Amino acid sequence: MDADLLLILPLVLPLAAAVLALLFRNVPRVQAGINLISMSGVLAASLGLLAIINEQGIQAFASGGWPAPFGIVLVADYLSVIMLIVSAIIGVAVAVYAIPNIDTERVHFGFYPFMNLLMLGINGSFLTGDLFNLYVWFEVMLISSFVLIVLGNTEDQLAGAVKYVMINLVSSLFFLTGAGLVYGTAGTLNMAELSLVLNEVESSGLVTIISMMFLISFGIKAALFPLFFWLPASYHTPPAAVSAFFAGLLTKVGVYAMIRVFTLLFTQDIGYTHTTMLMWVAGLTMVTGVLGAAAQNDFRRVLSFHIVSQIGYMIMGLAIYTPLALIGAVFYIIHHIIVKANLFLVSGVAQRLGGSFSLKKLKGLYAHHPGLAILFLIPAFSLAGFPPLSGFWAKLVLAKAGIEAGAYGIVAVAIAVGLFTMFSMTKIWVKAFLPGSSEPGAASENGTPERTPMTMGTRLMYVPIAALAAVTIMISVFAGPVFDLAERSANELSDSSAYIEAVLGHEEPAADPYTRLDLDRRSGGVHAR
Repeated sequence: MDADLLLILPLVLPLAAAVLALLFRNVPRVQAGINLISMSGVLAASLGLLAIINEQGIQAFASGGWPAPFGIVLVADYLSVIMLIVSAIIGVAVAVYAIPNIDTERVHFGFYPFMNLLMLGINGSFLTGDLFNLYVWFEVMLISSFVLIVLGNTEDQLAGAVKYVMINLVSSLFFLTGAGLVYGTAGTLNMAELSLVLNEVESSGLVTIISMMFLISFGIKAALFPLFFWLPASYHTPPAAVSAFFAGLLTKVGVYAMIRVFTLLFTQDIGYTHTTMLMWVAGLTMVTGVLGAAAQNDFRRVLSFHIVSQIGYMIMGLAIYTPLALIGAVFYIIHHIIVKANLFLVSGVAQRLGGSFSLKKLKGLYAHHPGLAILFLIPAFSLAGFPPLSGFWAKLVLAKAGIEAGAYGIVAVAIAVGLFTMFSMTKIWVKAFLPGSSEPGAASENGTPERTPMTMGTRLMYVPIAALAAVTIMISVFAGPVFDLAERSANELSDSSAYIEAVLGHEEPAADPYTRLDLDRRSGGVHAR
């Protein structure tokens, strides 16, 4: 299949699915089928794009025939296509899970259209080649995710949504300010051209200040310390299908954006931006997230704080900024998206069977539902880095990279946080799955919950959970090929020449005096000639 077609399919399919879902607003089963076809199509297109990149290298598509840096460019390298594939896997899993999990009222109020619009924004963020359109895709994500949070109109949802939107509006403000400063300094927002121009700006201090704007903006999206409070206040409020989709993907879009700009654009003062600022942020994010999780007694609140702590590992790889560290960061993203989304899916089934998300009320699930208990242990142990599961390999690569770079402090923090993560997962296991005393009315006489009949809907919810657990095991068994894929991505991040060549090419800019721009790099201005 043509590479250009595969580049636009991850955008066209969710958009078309959203429109079709609106046309069949009153037919939930048709909407569910459209959603599943859309997510499966995105997965197929992403896998095809990976095959083309393996053969031909980085792919770029100039919309409307306008060449970069003047037109809108879509770019697919190893990092972006990895993110597309893993996101589509979660999309397919949630599409199946949502069929019994999302009630008819939410479907009628637009669950499926906005789920596809959210996927559109996520995919657009991974594929865009310029900062302005990255902002546009972020706003598509924000609007869609806000609607998905408030669907149901409960008090907790509205309270969480207000925090979510307000802090993300602050993120948008910093993003626009940073983009404006970049354009005023370099005269372009195309990331490939910016990677060349910013390195020649005489005032490196100005570039560093601009980079801090993006650090704050993307740090909010990624839920970094101290900007993470909106996440545990909102992710536990919507249905489990929505929570799983958010947990797996939304913060990782912020992480992706940080990796992209802090490897391609802002590398002028690595000693400050990476090994100082990002290193401290990574360590504090790990610690505060895992301590917050230890203090919670709600299944999804524990998992929400662990999203925060695990983001710190990914930023740790970016902060160390060696090829091996970048490999570890990419490997960790792949592992974490699958594992974290799966744990939220498990929490939804536990609530369906036990009647609550509260760990004080969930007791003895193992006695009646041992399959669910086993499916919980796989992602839980992987999240904690228990060998030989995928989280162990990801943390091992990051620890090795940190030791080689002499960053012993962050390595020690990472190991300690892994132990505390095991404590939190053990707490969930003991309180939710093992028998014991619980609150009045939540248990039978022997201290375990009354057996909840298994319905067809519940059995269907098991399917994506088992599939994601199988993916986790596959990543663990085939860690070598996953490492190789992460290594190819890290090589492109370490050396941006292939990215720049794919986007800008070797041709001279157009000779038209009204379209050709000459960047006066001394003054940072843009002058037509």
